[in-house]
Amino acid sequence: MRSARSLELDGLTLDVDSPDFRIEGGTLWDGRTLHDLYDEAAMPWDWQPKLMARGEELGVAVFSSPFDATAVAFLEQQAVPAYKVASPEIVDTGLISAMARTGKPLIISTGMASFDEIAQAVSTTRASGGSQIALLACSSAYPAPPESINLATIDHLRSTFDMPVGLSDHTIGIEVPIAAVARGADIIEKHVTLDRNAGGPDSSFSLETTDLKLLIDAIRSVEAAIGTPTYGPSEYETASVAFRRSLYVAEDVETGEEFTESNIRSVRPSGGLAPSHLERVIGRRATRRLARGTPLSWEDVGEPAEA
Repeated sequence: MRSARSLELDGLTLDVDSPDFRIEGGTLWDGRTLHDLYDEAAMPWDWQPKLMARGEELGVAVFSSPFDATAVAFLEQQAVPAYKVASPEIVDTGLISAMARTGKPLIISTGMASFDEIAQAVSTTRASGGSQIALLACSSAYPAPPESINLATIDHLRSTFDMPVGLSDHTIGIEVPIAAVARGADIIEKHVTLDRNAGGPDSSFSLETTDLKLLIDAIRSVEAAIGTPTYGPSEYETASVAFRRSLYVAEDVETGEEFTESNIRSVRPSGGLAPSHLERVIGRRATRRLARGTPLSWEDVGEPAEA
């Protein structure tokens, strides 16, 4: 008799040890069967209500990726707020339709998917009643090298499908998701572990909690920095305005003396005329005696010197 655990995995793969079901190709899991890997990685169903209760205590929304209609029905009993479509399932229109019919938001990861497959997943969701959709750009390599990410895909997905777009990130470190937020990513997905040294199928490219905090803090800083198109001194630059350049008297100048490039210069600070006026000033006469270090004003500038 097969175990309850094996039955839970039936919607994901088959417990078969044959070449079709054995992982190869230079991955972290070469030589293992799909069933063996997913048996280690899959979250036990009885964790879901415990996690949701803890999430509610902390103010964190908890949801999952179901892999068959039975799992969707189970998660509906748990009143999950949303569903995540994992990258390999983007081609399973029946499963996507089952999630969409719940009316909950769908976050669809697009790793390995062609443009047409992404479009099909979106149209299937909409045809099944799903109206809240987000897409995640993704490289389904584990770990993923930065050059495989192609963050420009975020911009293209957003402009094409007119919906929130984020990044499902499997790179090592936090630089790539930070860059994704700078490009306008609405969602960041990252694997997290309590202890990378404790092992696990995704531990090598997961963040520990200290790194997760660094990532979140960095994302909040980037979000604050993006802002809106703005020109001119901001409230934070008021003190720095004084250090802009302007025209100052560089040598003592007597009344009626001609202004030259020797006695008038563009220097810091900003108390005098704008440097762009230097050519208009040179060759004119001083209207009063000016000491070295005096900011030049139009009241100090008289008629042109005689040829």
